[in-house]
Amino acid sequence: MPSKYLLLILTILCTMLMLVTFGTDVFNKPLNSVVGYVIVPFQQGIGKVGGWLSNRSEELIQIRTLLDENAKLKEEVARLTEENTLLQQDKYELNNLRELMELSEQYGEYNKVGARIIARDSGNWYSSFIIDKGSNSGFSVDMNVIAGGGLVGRITSVGPNWSRVTSIISDNSNVSGMTLATENNLIVSGDLKLMAENCITFSQLVDSQNLVAEGDKVVTSNISDKFLPNILIGYISSIDIDANNLTKSGRITPAVDFEHLEEVLVITDMKQTVSEE
Repeated sequence: MPSKYLLLILTILCTMLMLVTFGTDVFNKPLNSVVGYVIVPFQQGIGKVGGWLSNRSEELIQIRTLLDENAKLKEEVARLTEENTLLQQDKYELNNLRELMELSEQYGEYNKVGARIIARDSGNWYSSFIIDKGSNSGFSVDMNVIAGGGLVGRITSVGPNWSRVTSIISDNSNVSGMTLATENNLIVSGDLKLMAENCITFSQLVDSQNLVAEGDKVVTSNISDKFLPNILIGYISSIDIDANNLTKSGRITPAVDFEHLEEVLVITDMKQTVSEE
């Protein structure tokens, strides 16, 4: 068939199809069915995917915002924790200073200088320790040391800016004491083994009238050669009769907490002594 006839036939066919399409809905129903079964589900799927991606995007933005807020809150918590720690330390030091002030007022007849503990011997108890002041502050050997309501010990060696203190709980410590109520003399001895029970020992108590009782205060006596008189040592916690039936011995609960010491007061007044000459 010649091409011009073929073109004419195709033109007539296209014209007829255009007229049929504009004039009738013969092709609309099949196309609508195709759209309904193919295009719409595809569009719905694209819509759901788009919605899911949009939600994930919003969630990522929220997560990033929460992470930033969490980092800021962590920094704030760290800052507040540090401030709280400093405040607790200040409060603890303030309480210690108040206790030392009350102790200083309690022994107002003596001159005192405060000092801080900077080192101690091994162990859980302050049986021997170093303070941060020495001869430059006027300290000398045998000066008495107090803290926490009572007697701690005495200075046994001195440097320019340090002093070593041997406490009354040390195994080689002996203090001449007396019961405050009855003025009976006794010897207070340190015992590190008993400090686990928060006790030290006493001996050579003469109490023929049985006037001394548990709970009585024990202070340094006037006849002590190293310690000033009437400084509280502790409280009698138990009393036993010795084998000779003449003296008594027992245990004393110290007035000082020898497990937690940080600051002390050094009494710069010395015990008055009489030379042998």
